[in-house]
Amino acid sequence: MGELRIISRSSQPFSDRREAGVLLGDELKNLELEKEDPIVVAILRGGIIVARKVALILNCDLDIALSRKLGAPFNPELAIGAISENGALFLNKMIAAQVGATDLFINREKTEQLKVIAERVNYFRRNFPKINLKGRYVIIVDDGIATGATMQATIWSIHQENPRRLMIALPVGPEDSLRRLTKDADEVICLRVPEYFAAVGQFYFKFEQTEDEEVLQILNEDEQRSRNEKRTIEKVG
Repeated sequence: MGELRIISRSSQPFSDRREAGVLLGDELKNLELEKEDPIVVAILRGGIIVARKVALILNCDLDIALSRKLGAPFNPELAIGAISENGALFLNKMIAAQVGATDLFINREKTEQLKVIAERVNYFRRNFPKINLKGRYVIIVDDGIATGATMQATIWSIHQENPRRLMIALPVGPEDSLRRLTKDADEVICLRVPEYFAAVGQFYFKFEQTEDEEVLQILNEDEQRSRNEKRTIEKVG
């Protein structure tokens, strides 16, 4: 069981995802996580904007999660498992049995989600190869969670890569969902955990849809940042 770190109970909305990312990054910097050589993994799509600010502040690697959750019969929001972008399947057998997910249903859901992953890999990974997470201090970032199903699926998938430590960092979320995530993460940190929670969007004044083109632009800019830093290090050396 991991630790849940609640920074505040405020229900004050963020101006946008960029502000949320700066505040989250500053909070993580106070924990001196730069010493851990972390990697920030963003959940698409809105999470990439928050994650980029965090990665800039921590001066660390940035990548994206292309894993997909396997939804339950008649309740696709409930995760019964996850499929990673390399095709590895994680199935929570207890939850699957409770919701009546048959082998036939699971195979169909796996096939459908693999198609989605293949499309995303083809789109995003052509120029931005996946970073190996084995032995890394991984920080998974999103713009917030409601049920936490997508985050849960991402945790399950990343665990299969054997990271050294796994942290979840979020601007906002409900306490019950956050506590469930501590079962599989070493630490969960959330800036604002309001008493009344309906949806992530209510805690942002500006909460626009993030398009794939913007994700690619952010990845391109971050790659350029990494190249510039390497050149600087080489000159100093």
